[in-house]
Amino acid sequence: MADSLRHSVLQSTSATTVSTPGLIPAVSTGIFVCVHGHFYQPPRENPYLDAIEKQPSAAPYHNWNERIHHECYRPNAYARILNDRGEVIRIVNTFEYISFNIGPTLLSWMERYDLETYQRILEADRNSCARLNGHGNAMAQVYNHMILPLANPRDKVTQVRWGIADFRRRFGRDPEGIWLAETAVDYPTLAVLVEEGIKFTVLAPSQVQRCRPLVSQNGQREAWHEVGGGQIDPTRPYRCFLKHPDGTPDPSRSIDLFFYDGPISRDMGFSDVLSASAHLAGRIGQAIHGDHRPFQLISVATDGETFGHHRGGAEKTLAYAVTEEFPRQGWTVTNYAHYLATHPPTWEAELKPVTAWSCSHGVDRWQDDCGCGGGGGWHQGWRRPLRQALDWLRDQLGAVFEQQGSALLRDPWAARDSYIAVIGDRSEDNLHAFWAAHQSRELSPSERVEALQLLEMQRHALLMYTSCGWFFEEISRPEGTQILRYAARAIELAGEVAGLDLEPDFVDRLALAPSNVNTFTDGAGVYRDLVKPSRISLEQVVAHYAMGSLFTDYRRQQTVYCYTVEQQDYRRQRLGPMSLAVGQVEITSTITRESLSLAFAVVHLGGWDFHCCIRSFNSRLAYTQAKGDLFDCLGQASAAQTILAMNRTFGTRSYNLQDLFAEERHRMMRLLSQETLLRLDQLYAQVYRDNYGVLRAFHRDGLPAPRELQVAADLALSQRTLEVLRSLERETSDSDTSPLGQGEDYLNELEAIATEASYFQASLSLPEAKTMLERLIGRSVWQLLHQEPSHSLADEVAWLGRLIGLGERLGLGLSLERPQELYYQHLHHQVFDLLKQAVQSGNPLAPEIRAQIGEILRLGKYLSLDVTAVLKALEQT
Repeated sequence: MADSLRHSVLQSTSATTVSTPGLIPAVSTGIFVCVHGHFYQPPRENPYLDAIEKQPSAAPYHNWNERIHHECYRPNAYARILNDRGEVIRIVNTFEYISFNIGPTLLSWMERYDLETYQRILEADRNSCARLNGHGNAMAQVYNHMILPLANPRDKVTQVRWGIADFRRRFGRDPEGIWLAETAVDYPTLAVLVEEGIKFTVLAPSQVQRCRPLVSQNGQREAWHEVGGGQIDPTRPYRCFLKHPDGTPDPSRSIDLFFYDGPISRDMGFSDVLSASAHLAGRIGQAIHGDHRPFQLISVATDGETFGHHRGGAEKTLAYAVTEEFPRQGWTVTNYAHYLATHPPTWEAELKPVTAWSCSHGVDRWQDDCGCGGGGGWHQGWRRPLRQALDWLRDQLGAVFEQQGSALLRDPWAARDSYIAVIGDRSEDNLHAFWAAHQSRELSPSERVEALQLLEMQRHALLMYTSCGWFFEEISRPEGTQILRYAARAIELAGEVAGLDLEPDFVDRLALAPSNVNTFTDGAGVYRDLVKPSRISLEQVVAHYAMGSLFTDYRRQQTVYCYTVEQQDYRRQRLGPMSLAVGQVEITSTITRESLSLAFAVVHLGGWDFHCCIRSFNSRLAYTQAKGDLFDCLGQASAAQTILAMNRTFGTRSYNLQDLFAEERHRMMRLLSQETLLRLDQLYAQVYRDNYGVLRAFHRDGLPAPRELQVAADLALSQRTLEVLRSLERETSDSDTSPLGQGEDYLNELEAIATEASYFQASLSLPEAKTMLERLIGRSVWQLLHQEPSHSLADEVAWLGRLIGLGERLGLGLSLERPQELYYQHLHHQVFDLLKQAVQSGNPLAPEIRAQIGEILRLGKYLSLDVTAVLKALEQT
């Protein structure tokens, strides 16, 4: 009986945990499966702010990175395996079981936005290293997705070196393989990979021309097999020998290649293969050769965003397939590096001259009107002029960099290759190490600013070649506009350092790129209408700070995007509807370290009317006198005199609300609307209260209520719900103890409001409620699991059940993902350990421990986790 019980508990608990297979033998036979996800988003940051601005098309998220992150990247790091009731059985980190590369610029964003998911991806690589004899799942990627066959030799090298260095900094090891943007490849690109120590890359089956066995038969090499139509056998790796300048093979230099299975990879993106793990396994099974070969690799590759973003819920299919379905078939889940280490190539391959996985015309999709990516009758005649304009600009910027940089840096191009270390860590200590390695002599602070401006100029010159700028059908799309913004920033930096105005000639060349949109006519119109208005000066940043200071009490040192604003003097005064603020600040770029001392004066006349002026003063006295004059004018309660005085002392160049960065402008618009909205809320609440009986009678008798009264009920109940929720969050967020005691009355009131809203069939508008309630539930679960409860555990669990039930009654569609992840981790680290110890020792659990575990499992039911197996195990202990 004891042995049976022990087996039952250990089996039950292991069924709920994430399985971690042991080391895979160094030499193995059978079927190996490798699923590769290419996870990538183009850099979307405003070049002047180093931040992504709000993108309305990504609603309800702030921008497309956020939206895709919540639809794909985080769900894959915490993929759910569900039972037939939709309850969570397991949470799987799919990155631990698939081969993957993630674009360095995307990882940089993720590290700032969601450190938890970012670290889970790094952990997945470490765990896969442990499982696969030191060969991790992660591959490097060329830095910003540049099409390397179209790059000049220097840019090829820098893209690969930056990709490798970024990978090494994050994953703590050297990459064995690297992903090429769009798998675009030629032999010079392969030569760079070999020089930089890369062992392999992954290509499409359409990119190879011919292949043959490496080993000769009876002293004779076997004839080449022509496979240019995609007939390559993708179940084995191939060795590719580089070529001498005359085109003959160089047997001393080679790189290994994998070709993914094209038909299956296409089906993953364009059929129902990912609708169920059995479908995926069945499709992969069709590719297995039945010729009794001792081993073979079935590898598929697709955009990583397929798993969750393009195909909602596909990460669940993937998680179950790689942890359950494939092992059940007897297949070994592996990655390219591990398979290569255990099964070195026995065949060689020669590639077609220049190819990519998403263009059937070589790499013309990124330089010509080849038809790829077109549609709707639009041409892509703009592609070649755009590339020619950028190539011209790159060469001009290169000359500036070499000439100006030689006076500051020992080897400007070597410094550029090493600059990736600064991009990843802009701390003073890291900069100091960079200067020690690369400055030609001890540079003054102003010279270091100049050197950083030159290096940033080169960074933007690389970013302007991000492949997405050419990928689609029109130059004025966000992707094309974005690469032109990088070009504009590079031009501006060249002007600051060298006094050279490259913009007129560049715009002339853009005029040769015809747009499909009549509004723009050509690339010059796109540059004029969409790129130039997005430029931001230090004066604009200070104007942003100044107008914001009327409504926000800034710290003495305040961060505004990628700038630090240090307040040297500040005075604010309100008089009736008018507000005046005058200050002096020093603004410093955290990227180039350039700084400027500026003074500002801003007056708010009420409503939407702002008038802000910026200038620099040569002396403290001049600034103090100007400030005194302005407050004297304000004392006269004359808006006209105040503005005239501002123009007289600060100049006629002024900024208003429209000049603010979009998000700050929207924040201030909401603030300025609050008073009006409050009055309206009070009015509707009064109408609702005065007509409560009448409205109740209509609903009691099943009659349609007058629209005016129903709207009053909708708005009044919505506002009451939000007010009580805010009070509940405020009351409970200041305490480290359970929110149960402080929030009981508020929760009672919210439940009463939900009942009232249901009776009146109210359409509640609760834009903040979902986030607030999710935060409260997450905090409550964390406190329950990690702190000594201040109330009985049963009461704490019941409280959480009521919160979750409230979300259902209000129709908020709560996401319980974060609480589920907290709970799942606790279940593994605490509850399972207790159960295992009890079973292995043969000692029954103490009644109080059993009761506590029972309550924890009841919480699991509230959180939609399947705890049936653990409940059975608990009953048997």
